[in-house]
Amino acid sequence: MTHPGAVPGLPERLRAWLEAGHHAGMGWMAERTAERADPTSLWPAVRSIVMLGVNYGPQEDPLAALAMPERGALALYARRRDYHDVIKGKLKELAGVLAREGATLKVFVDTAPVMEKPLAAAAGLGWQGKNTLLVSRAFGNWLLLGAIYTDADLPVDAPAADACGSCRRCLDACPTEAFPAPYRLDASRCLAYLTIEHAGPIAPEFRAPMGNRIFGCDDCLAVCPWNKFASEAREARLAAREDLAAPPLRDLARLDDAAFRARFAGTPIKRTGRDRFLRNVLIAIGNSGDRTLVPDAVRLLDDPAPLVRGMAVWALARLAPEALPPGPPAGEDDPHVLDEWRGVRDKGGEGAHPPAGAAGRPAARSDAGQSA
Repeated sequence: MTHPGAVPGLPERLRAWLEAGHHAGMGWMAERTAERADPTSLWPAVRSIVMLGVNYGPQEDPLAALAMPERGALALYARRRDYHDVIKGKLKELAGVLAREGATLKVFVDTAPVMEKPLAAAAGLGWQGKNTLLVSRAFGNWLLLGAIYTDADLPVDAPAADACGSCRRCLDACPTEAFPAPYRLDASRCLAYLTIEHAGPIAPEFRAPMGNRIFGCDDCLAVCPWNKFASEAREARLAAREDLAAPPLRDLARLDDAAFRARFAGTPIKRTGRDRFLRNVLIAIGNSGDRTLVPDAVRLLDDPAPLVRGMAVWALARLAPEALPPGPPAGEDDPHVLDEWRGVRDKGGEGAHPPAGAAGRPAARSDAGQSA
């Protein structure tokens, strides 16, 4: 537990991050900044803040899928039921106890301008590591957070001390160099942002480093040495789905909207939508080096979604340029799709570039899964 004024430097930190443009396309981060930086601006009656962390520690190497370029790598949290529903239920149970004592409460799980990570650090759940994520001595990087604001006066816990020391494994593990400095993240370069939040085409410079990461990225989490103390998740409602451990790219490339919704119902992946997801799958196909996936990329050249068509052009130019038609079809008028065709023409095709993540960092690093 902590109190509303426990992070006095938060307004300045938030302002500097926004002014640097490190929130990328997340315009909502620049809205309601006073409420985000000061809990009393969001709710003047708040006097105490209860932070909850739910463990989602893995049973297996979270980076194992990176060694299978013909399959997709999904962030660990996305391989299970949407955590919002699970955590909100637990927060409401706890809130009910306080309400019976006469307290007024508000429960938040990513639904309001609340800075969960700094508040969780102030409440003693862990500290914000050099990757900006919460690190716990007991659970490593694997905590999902929620908050309760209350007008009750509750005893506060001591904040957790930073225990990163000189370690920089998380910084060095990032495939797109998204950390301009320790404790600072540039979301515009982060694969978690680019594969989930970003709506349009992903910039060419980030496509090869994506490898087969098709929803999020666990690299900077999984290499943290503090994960050696982590335990497997015990919340049954957050059990990982086996079919999402490393799904074949071939199967994912064949999903229409209805099939996408059915396959990912109840998971965070569904919120991203089929078109963005197929954009990511096609980038992974282009990086795979697996020519048996060429027919799937060819078929998606005619997809109804321009975002998918454009990435199909890139995937084929990288994987099998001879399979590309000589130019865009006569009816193609989407500017982004035409940009991809121009890129093929101007560069003479990208098929000569090394596949499977060989440009930039390798798709599977030798330290993948190391926790100590």
